[in-house]
Amino acid sequence: MDIERPAIEDVDELSDLWVALAREQRAHGTHIRPEANRSRIAETMNRHAIAEEAFVARANGEIVGFVTYERAGEGFETDVDRGVVQNLYVRPAFRDAGVGASLLARAEADLAANGADAITVEAMADNEAARRFYRSNGYGRHRVALEKRLRDENHSKDGG
Repeated sequence: MDIERPAIEDVDELSDLWVALAREQRAHGTHIRPEANRSRIAETMNRHAIAEEAFVARANGEIVGFVTYERAGEGFETDVDRGVVQNLYVRPAFRDAGVGASLLARAEADLAANGADAITVEAMADNEAARRFYRSNGYGRHRVALEKRLRDENHSKDGG
């Protein structure tokens, strides 16, 4: 397996993988609509590729996972320079083989080399596998987001 920077030619495939990630996260309560955001994520993936804020994992020439990240621009003076891992995805057939940990380690090293003192990552509260993965890679709780639904599911944006 090779970990490398994505090429611009990889953006369509990376967008497909992001859609797969977003689909999986629907089971854990995300409100992101995978297909509706495909063009926006293609722009975002393109930006990450150009800015060198992404890595891909390849096995036999096929992209089997990716990570995107950036330095945080919080707008407030803080006592740490923060990096943010936005997305980390590994194709199901390649999970539990160290691909995700390798991608995360490369993102962390790049962020550290560029001045980050701390790195944040978010996981859905319901996604115990992702939370376990991040804990096993040294991440601990920093913030907790709470949500309250104002309408029941029968009156969502989609139809009610």
